Amino acid sequence: MLSRSCVRSLIDANPSADRLRSALRSGMRKERVTDGDPENWAAVARAISDRIRELGWRQRELAERSHVSIAVVREIQRHTVERRRSRRTLEALSVALGWEPERLEWVLKGLKDQPQRGTYTVPDSAALWSRLDSMERRLDEFSKLLTELKADIATIVDHIRDAY
Repeated sequence: MLSRSCVRSLIDANPSADRLRSALRSGMRKERVTDGDPENWAAVARAISDRIRELGWRQRELAERSHVSIAVVREIQRHTVERRRSRRTLEALSVALGWEPERLEWVLKGLKDQPQRGTYTVPDSAALWSRLDSMERRLDEFSKLLTELKADIATIVDHIRDAY
């Protein structure tokens, strides 16, 4: 594991690391999003549900893409538990859904200057590529299962040949 000073020197050496630098700063401060108005958490849940439905995803896929646990995704999407959330959690979910990083925080705070519904930083083709990636992963899983099945069948055939 790298020390903080080593990580900082690597980041400082890279001029295009502004976003990483700000993420590390916010991570060190452990910024939390305020509890907010319960109605606004419900709005966050609706926004996530609508976008997941639009993309044809499931909670598990959002959890994998955002690197947020499925339990947290479920709590936020179903609006079952209201608690302080890391700013990075909402940012990760927003980015995974193809929105601006601040989008869910804007929804939570009920800000009027948030982007209009349907204007995303990621073009529609991103959703298509996302679906293709998901299908490719599933095909890989099927391929592995078929290989295992083929090996099992070969073993059975060998046992039958030996018996006769």
